[in-house]
Amino acid sequence: MVEQRLEALLAEISACRLCAAHLPLGPRPVLRAAPTARVMLVGQAPGTKVHKTGIPFNDPSGDTLRDWLGVGRDIFYDESRIAIMPMGLCYPGRDVRGGDSPPRPECAPLWHRQVRTLLPRIELTVLIGSYAQAYYLGDRRGNSVAETVARWRDYLPDFLPTPHPSPRNRNWLRQRPWFQDEVVPELRRRVQALL
Repeated sequence: MVEQRLEALLAEISACRLCAAHLPLGPRPVLRAAPTARVMLVGQAPGTKVHKTGIPFNDPSGDTLRDWLGVGRDIFYDESRIAIMPMGLCYPGRDVRGGDSPPRPECAPLWHRQVRTLLPRIELTVLIGSYAQAYYLGDRRGNSVAETVARWRDYLPDFLPTPHPSPRNRNWLRQRPWFQDEVVPELRRRVQALL
């Protein structure tokens, strides 16, 4: 029953055209989910490579994220184990600073609760970057991604915040070795225990 409802919802999401006028490459919602998934990854929004392939985190960011989680592509893309749902489901375009634009604001309020309701076994949600942390943690989050991630223990066992694994964040990671030394081993331990 839940599986059929989720399948229908995912089909509805795939057909979504709500913000098509604002998407330079057009709509192509990218997410993966199954009712048996125990870990959920909530990222920002697909980049151009992900938009083209329809495969989430199919880019250098995904390589880093898989390393943080301690899983290979086979487990990472097994939606029966890991659900992946960005804050914005479609590529939002480029911003004036040269990076990707923020995720479209319509997606999360419209789809996240509906999808999560049909994922009853999720025990850990990894909040990747500021948009996911703002949406899921609200006033509980810190004043910055660094502060929120530094307080990662405060959000367990339900949530574990991380920076975005983008190559653009190499300096962020270099300046905060505690993330690799403390957070990544705990993230791996929890993910391995759930998978």
